[in-house]
Amino acid sequence: MPKCNVCHNHCSLEEGQIGLCKARICRGGEVVARNYGHITSIALDPIEKKPLNLFYPGSNIISVGSYGCNLRCPFCQNHEISYDFGKEYPYGYREMSPKELAEIALEYKYEGNIGVAFTYNEPLVGYEFVVDAAKEVHERGMKTVLVSNGCVSAEVAQQVIPHIDAMNIDLKGFTDSYYKDVLGGDRKMVMDFISMAAKTSHVEVTTLVVPGYNDAEDEIKELSKWIASLDDGRGKEKVALHLSRYFPRFKLERPATDVGLIYRLRDVAKKELDHVFTGNC
Repeated sequence: MPKCNVCHNHCSLEEGQIGLCKARICRGGEVVARNYGHITSIALDPIEKKPLNLFYPGSNIISVGSYGCNLRCPFCQNHEISYDFGKEYPYGYREMSPKELAEIALEYKYEGNIGVAFTYNEPLVGYEFVVDAAKEVHERGMKTVLVSNGCVSAEVAQQVIPHIDAMNIDLKGFTDSYYKDVLGGDRKMVMDFISMAAKTSHVEVTTLVVPGYNDAEDEIKELSKWIASLDDGRGKEKVALHLSRYFPRFKLERPATDVGLIYRLRDVAKKELDHVFTGNC
């Protein structure tokens, strides 16, 4: 039975069976992306919305998403396209080739667009389209951005990273129990991906602070200390951290993160990060 190699779930799929991510399927005895070129969302966004504060600040970028995700975050703000596709997302998708997407990006260059960001759902469950489209975007002299949860195998990461100029990667917490029991993910896999990406791409990390799950000062201290230790392999660029507020979404109804807590955790992080720190509230 073919096994998917994309992430920590390692889905073994029979012919015609769809993986946990809802984006990959077994066809002809191999696991492929069923969401290739299926676009559910596209918009011209400020680069800061990714969020990237240190990569071409003030610019815009064509942001594009498909469907599917390999995590099960109870607070997902894009759950309709992440893993309830076909159940709660009534709008369908648009077929789009990598070349067509790159041409759209080029058309909006006059509006300050610098390229394409793969975002909204988890892009790497359909990494083949990301790679193909990124090549087309680069051929037109524009930039590529990836917004990812980082739960991806080293094998796939090696195929993707050379084609991405900048990334915002979620490091959702710093305990294995949170990743495994709440999110359905793999913390080590995310950390490995961040370490790999930082050596060749511009990388910023986001931690969504969720009350009662990952809001302890000691946890943010250890997370920040690890980020500060990252080596970009070039001796000149460090990885920035964004701390973001949780708001009630999807299946999680606990109150939004207190603003004062975000600022206290920012101060904890700043003691470990002696370079640029960005805090989003």
